[in-house]
Amino acid sequence: MSDRAYPLEKTRNFGIIAHIDAGKTTVSERILFYTGESHKIGEVHEGDTVTDWMEQERERGITITAAAITCFWKPTYKVTEAKLREGSGSLASFADSKHQFNIIDTPGHIDFTIEVKRSLRVLDGAVVVFDGVAGVEPQSETNWRYADEQNVPRLCFINKLDRTGASFERSYASILERLTPKAVRMQIPVGMEGDFAGVIDLLTMKAVYFEGDKGIDLRHEEIPAQYLDEAKKYRALLVEKIVENDEVAMNDYLAGKEIPVEKLKSILRGACLKLEIIPVFCGSALKNKGVQLVLDGVVDYLPGPKDVPPVEGVDMVGNDATREASDEAPFSALAFKLQSDPYVGQLIFFRVYSGTLEAGSYILNTRTGNKERVGRIVRLYANEREDVKKVFAGDIAATLGLKDVKTSDTFCDPEYPIILDPIEVMDPVVSMKIEPKTKADQEKMGMALKKLGDEDPTFRTSTNQETLETIISGMGELHLEIMLDRMKREFGVDANSGKPQVAYKETITSEAEAEGKHIKQSGGRGQYGHAVLTVRPMEALVEGEKLAKNVKRDDNFEFVNSIKGGIIPQEYIPAVEKGVREAMSRGIQAGFPVTNVSVELTFGSYHDVDSSEIAFKLAGSLAFQEACKRANPVILEPIMKVEILAPEKFMGDITGSVSSKRGQIDEIEDRPGGIKVIHAKVPLSEMFGYVTNLRSMTEGRGTFTMTPGSYEIVPKNVAETIIASRK
Repeated sequence: MSDRAYPLEKTRNFGIIAHIDAGKTTVSERILFYTGESHKIGEVHEGDTVTDWMEQERERGITITAAAITCFWKPTYKVTEAKLREGSGSLASFADSKHQFNIIDTPGHIDFTIEVKRSLRVLDGAVVVFDGVAGVEPQSETNWRYADEQNVPRLCFINKLDRTGASFERSYASILERLTPKAVRMQIPVGMEGDFAGVIDLLTMKAVYFEGDKGIDLRHEEIPAQYLDEAKKYRALLVEKIVENDEVAMNDYLAGKEIPVEKLKSILRGACLKLEIIPVFCGSALKNKGVQLVLDGVVDYLPGPKDVPPVEGVDMVGNDATREASDEAPFSALAFKLQSDPYVGQLIFFRVYSGTLEAGSYILNTRTGNKERVGRIVRLYANEREDVKKVFAGDIAATLGLKDVKTSDTFCDPEYPIILDPIEVMDPVVSMKIEPKTKADQEKMGMALKKLGDEDPTFRTSTNQETLETIISGMGELHLEIMLDRMKREFGVDANSGKPQVAYKETITSEAEAEGKHIKQSGGRGQYGHAVLTVRPMEALVEGEKLAKNVKRDDNFEFVNSIKGGIIPQEYIPAVEKGVREAMSRGIQAGFPVTNVSVELTFGSYHDVDSSEIAFKLAGSLAFQEACKRANPVILEPIMKVEILAPEKFMGDITGSVSSKRGQIDEIEDRPGGIKVIHAKVPLSEMFGYVTNLRSMTEGRGTFTMTPGSYEIVPKNVAETIIASRK
């Protein structure tokens, strides 16, 4: 369209994802500098980064919330094309204008992993950053899995090659071993650690050095003699991997013909879009080496909105529907993030999948059915914004002033409604009780908790019905700590908090039957409900298996209606199910939510006059509780995957501490510099405050990371203690 500044094929929506401390935010700051969006490079250690703009992020040196940025890039080979030709033809696979980048810098800490998950849901590609010393780390694997779930094409950047102990080959090997065998070197480093000087581009067979202010000028030279044989060997492997994806090129290669670089890049792009090849780049963002070539890789190998399949959803009656990435298609967008702003109210981040949206026009929220006028649309620059009049297919932007919006809401043209697939949200694993310090705090606390919960779907608030205490739940200790800090700084709410509590669950291990009767007669109309239920552990569905018509199922619960002959009227069946669901939330032994249970309604009876929905709801609840008590109930606890890094001399103390915490050590691996890495599984309940213990054991030199693993049955003696503490 004439009013679109950049063609759709020149748009790239991608995220920067990594394990904590891999240098993700440092890479983002270099991108802003090289694209001209920032005239000064912010540094994490100096607390002046653009993408880490929250006070808590700058104080702690970590990313907490995903920051969205729009910037523009002209590939370096446009500038240096004349130097690079040398008989291989033009390398310009795109027109001469710049490309629009919509980038999301995501957190690396496991507690804020929802930011990665929801960002990958709306992005077309990803740049995965790795620490050149540590290689693949636990959160790298988690993020990679999220990208696999969304079929997001990606490229890798092995960072920090200037650090002592860095090894490109070892880090590359860890990607092949732990993530994917489809990774392929695009570059190899010139020098390593303190001698790291530049990179060798294996496609063009040139050494690239980064000079001038902050490495802004690229110098291309012949490959130093000592690296030539290695470069030839790895280029042959790269070309082999590329031509496997094109029959004509494969035949030419086998015939000994030289394939032009432009042709190789074209085939490689197609393979990357199909996730058949993952390109691997290298460098050091802190030393200003390699980032520009990664941006070229984003242009060359990551998809634009037109390169990914049409977005899928359903219409208002449940029929499948899709939307093409086109400005001419009906408008559709997904709200993927909410952010409170003390000055302008609530910012709603959205990705436009199809059509255009103009300020002042009306949209439909398909969850609420509300039609609303969009007053302001803003383009994002971390915590700064620029008003725009119109956004187009493929854009990521934000709006202000819409009411009753939640993460995963679909915005669309009221004339062409569609509901897009929602973003999956993980259940919290840690809870704590909080109470306001003063009456003034009490009045503000409810609003603060609601706004924080709207922003972060993994942060939940509930009330204990027995004690009337307010309970907050999240993904970890740090998550809850940050939320309490934000309540104080952003909303002026002071609150006292209790100790973190583990989000236990309950389930059953065998089959049992029980009946529930609710019969009450007190003059006039009475109450009569009678239901017989069979409970059993829920079995996983076989792939491709379809549910029977009488079965309803979600992630942790299955309800089977086996009533025949109308012995319970159809209108009372949903009431029984509702009673069961309410009983599940109250627990069996210790008041924790029940999960992974199949409930079959097999028999019952009703009264023509006295039966009611409330009576059958209570009967269903009573039957469920009694049946579960007979079905050998157990308590489940979250087990965490723990990775502990420390010098070898402290291994004895650390392995002993892991064993004392009911932990199971899976393996111990070596890292450069006499560092050992312990991979273990440990119950979350045993890991509170572990950072302090580890530091005291290792003279402050040990670190650890945790990622959620699975839920497992609590040992009997521990379960008895938990049950006793809940009475």
